[in-house]
Amino acid sequence: MTREVVTVGPATSAKYAAEVMAERGFAALPVVDDDRVVGIVAEADVLRDRLPRDPRLHARRDEQPVASAPSLLVQGVMTSPVRTVDAGADVADVARLFVDDRLRSVPVLEHGRLVGIISRRDVLRTLVRPDPEIRAELLRRVEEYTGDLDSWTVDVADGMVTIRRTRGAPQVSRDVEERALRALAASVAGVVDVRVPVLPVPAGPR
Repeated sequence: MTREVVTVGPATSAKYAAEVMAERGFAALPVVDDDRVVGIVAEADVLRDRLPRDPRLHARRDEQPVASAPSLLVQGVMTSPVRTVDAGADVADVARLFVDDRLRSVPVLEHGRLVGIISRRDVLRTLVRPDPEIRAELLRRVEEYTGDLDSWTVDVADGMVTIRRTRGAPQVSRDVEERALRALAASVAGVVDVRVPVLPVPAGPR
């Protein structure tokens, strides 16, 4: 998420909000009043009804005049109430929110206070994280969790992870270890899916 959040107030000029989004490349701005997030104003909100049609291109006898002028203030164009997410939310849940509700960005709250804003682009960055970076973090977490150093191979290809134990035996059952490894992998940003091949148990002496 972006922690340095630019906000506007309900009484802020809608034109000023549009200028900020255009100059800073923001898709939306949280609207804050008395330290509370009361809404969000997006690009589409300030575009709506603000570009009058050229009468030379849209001359129609049956066209009705615009009923009222667009609001000059943010409070007249913002979306309220606003969808927010908690700072501890799972990024997968945030991605689902973007897809299902067709949102471009949502404010991030911690104990009810605005601490950031997360956009679809922020979530997308987790998917394009370099494979070597994913591998290094995951291998470190696996070795810290199991305490078995130099006992693992971790392969990453386009975010698809394969974890293999190369030596030693788990201190717990293989099923428990596999579930733990999958959970560890899911906690690493950039991991799309994980495979934990079960190696055959070495045959004992006959």
